[in-house]
Amino acid sequence: MDATIFAKLVKKMPIGKKLPDAHYIHKDALGELPSELSNFIYAVSNALKIEQDSWNLVKLNKNEFKLSLLSYPTFFTEAYPALTQSVTIDLVKLTHRITKYEQSDNPPILHRKETMVPVTHDAYESFVHITQEGENAGLYEKSRMIGFKQSWERLITEHGYELVDGRLFRASALTSASNNESTIDRHKTALVRHELSSPMKHLAKQGFLNGDYSLFDYGCGRGDDLRELQAHGLEALGWDPNFCPDAEKQTSDIVNIGFVINVIEDQIERSEAIIGAWQLCTKLLVVSAMLANDSYISQFTPYKDGVITSRNTFQKYYAQAELKGYIERVLDENAIAIAPGIYYVFRDKIEEQRFLARRHQRHHQWHHITAPAPTSEEQARLLFTQHQDLLSQFWDRCLELGRIPIDEEFTDSADIKMHFGNGKKAFKLLIQVQGELAEKEFEQAIALRREDLLVYFALSQFEQHKGYSRLPDEQKRDIKIFFDTYKVAINEAKVLLFAISDTQLIEQACIDAHNKLPASKLNSGHSLEFHKKFLSYLPALLRVYVGAAVQLYGELDEIDLIKIHVTSGKVSFMGYDNFDTSPLPTLRERIKVKMWQLDVDFFDYVDVERRPPLVNKHLFLDLNEKDYKKQLNFDKRLAKIIDCDYKDDVLISIAELKVLLTKNNKSIKGYQIQNI
Repeated sequence: MDATIFAKLVKKMPIGKKLPDAHYIHKDALGELPSELSNFIYAVSNALKIEQDSWNLVKLNKNEFKLSLLSYPTFFTEAYPALTQSVTIDLVKLTHRITKYEQSDNPPILHRKETMVPVTHDAYESFVHITQEGENAGLYEKSRMIGFKQSWERLITEHGYELVDGRLFRASALTSASNNESTIDRHKTALVRHELSSPMKHLAKQGFLNGDYSLFDYGCGRGDDLRELQAHGLEALGWDPNFCPDAEKQTSDIVNIGFVINVIEDQIERSEAIIGAWQLCTKLLVVSAMLANDSYISQFTPYKDGVITSRNTFQKYYAQAELKGYIERVLDENAIAIAPGIYYVFRDKIEEQRFLARRHQRHHQWHHITAPAPTSEEQARLLFTQHQDLLSQFWDRCLELGRIPIDEEFTDSADIKMHFGNGKKAFKLLIQVQGELAEKEFEQAIALRREDLLVYFALSQFEQHKGYSRLPDEQKRDIKIFFDTYKVAINEAKVLLFAISDTQLIEQACIDAHNKLPASKLNSGHSLEFHKKFLSYLPALLRVYVGAAVQLYGELDEIDLIKIHVTSGKVSFMGYDNFDTSPLPTLRERIKVKMWQLDVDFFDYVDVERRPPLVNKHLFLDLNEKDYKKQLNFDKRLAKIIDCDYKDDVLISIAELKVLLTKNNKSIKGYQIQNI
């Protein structure tokens, strides 16, 4: 083995943690390497008489003829194991250096362990979970600060987390069990936070923290969320058995029970906690809990229906569908998925219907009134011109509703009455002055609004039945105008909902959608892919199909592309890094919702080098987008390098793409593919 062959073999390593100057790989993965390289590593170890059990990781230098045999004794037992010994071998000078860290207070530690073992390894999935939690917590944003134990632990604390058995916890604790035999230390699960928790962030995004609602945090821990909300002038109070035991439990519009139920080992008490929180809310209950899969849970000591952590805290982990089922059994109410591990339960059913209707209502760009059309009725034309701004706003509201708004549905109704008598007369004037174009536009608005309502009523069938009397007044008006009766609306909606099981209808709808969408990719007989911003352009059948998947997964905030699987009853959601700014965004996460099984699979691409780039991104861009032509030209040039059709998708990893670029003496800079 010489330096040239060594460098070539290291560069082509199919597995391992890849850094700019070195590759790291666990001993269990050496069988994945070319035998020439793996045999060489063992030969070096034997030549220096280094015991095989004194190292378990190898660091292979990319720029020099060097390798290091590293000892991480707790590689499989600690989330971020510490280095105890390093043997660095210089294969040019034929020397080696041994460095020991056993007595060090600040040894190097290891991250992203899943990259160093085969994907078939028993520990791979749990390693992925550990890394993903760190990513979500923002711990890897400054990578140069995380390499040593003390700086890593300080960073975890600064972000408001604590590491317990490899999991980052942000949970509140409830009161200890009343019986004296309880030995679970629940107070250890309440952590300091330095930014809003995930449930609170979702409430803020959806407008529930706009000052119109009071909020109570049931199991508030040390009260970090409350301090932030109160600093913004919001009416926010909380109670916690360990940190705020004397606080009064207050009835509020919104009650949050965040990451509480998963730390209660007594099942009866756990149910009582949710019921207690439910009884305090007048409008909305937010329930959240930790998620994990069976392979991760299996490494802990079982206790009742959960596990015991090394800090003697109890944890009950849930799957997404399991959490929904549990909430609904306890409260006998519909739980709406907002994000993985977060559900909304509305006590105010009118508020629930408004929330769900907003989810499924499209927002259209209508033609704005710019000037009155020529008319022989001079008085009408002058009146129109005089109040054009007011009428323009009124017209936009008519188009949004697909009908004439009543007084409380239009802010300036008093002005409409003053100048035109009532809304009907104002609407008549608008049609009279604008002519046939306005009539056609309003007919389109009626059709779109009726379709939106059908989609909403179809998806509402997943919830507990809502009687007509429990609907908001505005929906009652919609039903009367668009469907005549509630029974007609529900019957039509059920027909639409049941149609999503007909694969022939779905396939034809995908074909029709592909022909009408501004951009999409049709894999004949298999799937339709498109950007989420085009979701509202889909026919009603496909909107319900995707909406059913959203019922199981939650909001699509971090998602860019959607794939409708034609024959398998599945929908995939893909989130990319830098989708809007990069010509070659990389796949960060993929969620596959299996509707027939009521299950959700999560796939995280934490290893940047293994992330698939989105080749031929132009397929998902509107022709009128400003960067479309640049993207198309970029994709055509890149297609020549990777030997593919620029009109289709390509499965390739970032690492493989880099190899191809280097082979062709090319590099990518922005939208440019340059010679090296």
